[in-house]
Amino acid sequence: MPLGVVFVSGSNGKSTTTHMLTRILRAHGLSVFSNPTGANLPQGIASAMLASIPLNGRLPQDVAVLEVDEAFGPRLATALAPHSVLLLNVQVDQLNRFYEPARVAEMLEEFAGKATKHLVINADDHNLVELASRLSATGAAHSSFATVPELLRDGPAWLSRGDNPALAAPLRNSEASVVVTSLDGRFAELTVGGDPVRVALPARGLHYAVDAAAAVAMALALLGDELVAASVAQGLASMNAVYGRGEVLSVNGEDIELITMKNPPSLQVNLDYLEPIVEQVFVAVDEGTPDPSWIYGSDLSRLDHVDVLTGSKSWQLATRFAYSQIEIGTVEPDLTRALARFLALPKPRRGVKTMIVNYEQMMLVRKQLGYLDLEAGAV
Repeated sequence: MPLGVVFVSGSNGKSTTTHMLTRILRAHGLSVFSNPTGANLPQGIASAMLASIPLNGRLPQDVAVLEVDEAFGPRLATALAPHSVLLLNVQVDQLNRFYEPARVAEMLEEFAGKATKHLVINADDHNLVELASRLSATGAAHSSFATVPELLRDGPAWLSRGDNPALAAPLRNSEASVVVTSLDGRFAELTVGGDPVRVALPARGLHYAVDAAAAVAMALALLGDELVAASVAQGLASMNAVYGRGEVLSVNGEDIELITMKNPPSLQVNLDYLEPIVEQVFVAVDEGTPDPSWIYGSDLSRLDHVDVLTGSKSWQLATRFAYSQIEIGTVEPDLTRALARFLALPKPRRGVKTMIVNYEQMMLVRKQLGYLDLEAGAV
């Protein structure tokens, strides 16, 4: 592979950023291998490769862009020898797996240090700035992406800092190769090497603009002067939302927005960018979120009601919603019956039906709604 293997990792945004980078590189005429189903564990990546490797045992593409789980990154780096590594953020994640952000930072550093060509980091994340400084002596070239302070100041708190602000101060925006400078609904303006580029986003929210900046920064590192702004815009415009990440499904002629949350930051940024009035809300959480007590620390003020609450953790969430005086229409632990109740509601007068679910329930919801494809945004 002329451009080698690229790892994309971090606490949140991996699937979306991987798709964005893949689209941008393909828009530049490159052939790209990726793991489009979001299967970022060793067995998932191996399965994706087995489906694509010809009889000679070598992938024929120009580059491999792989979403990589933080915990399995070190093992995968040993097997796949990444040419470049893109790190998005270090945030509070699944406590049953990762315990604390500092442990995630250690995992990321272990395989980021094995990159031979490029290391691209989020310059607004204290953990990653510190990580990059410790890896400054490695052979990989370092670059970064960032967001202008005005957007961070007004945006979700989880985007404005890393989870260890006692570490090194963030890089100045002038040092970042790609910067998010403005956000207008589902469009953002980036500066790429100082030049403005307007790009479409797959869903609303500053977090998607940050993902786009990350993807463009890695594309710039890989392509250098061959990066074309028009191809960047074309690649991002051709991308649908990754499944469950602001994806809009059509069911019985009605649009339904599907929002996946797996940890406090992912829930918060999605709540913060909900439409001002959400008439119909469905929430589903099951054992894929073993301990949902972290939701007690979330700001749920954008919700004033939940029409249908389901999943094996539904009564635990009902208690949390009660503390915030969020009215609940129906608690129905059985997903099939809960979906039937929600779909039977009349079409909203404004906006669309909105589902907020954890990853496992998202997969089941898509299946029950007739969406059997592995990845809506895959090509």
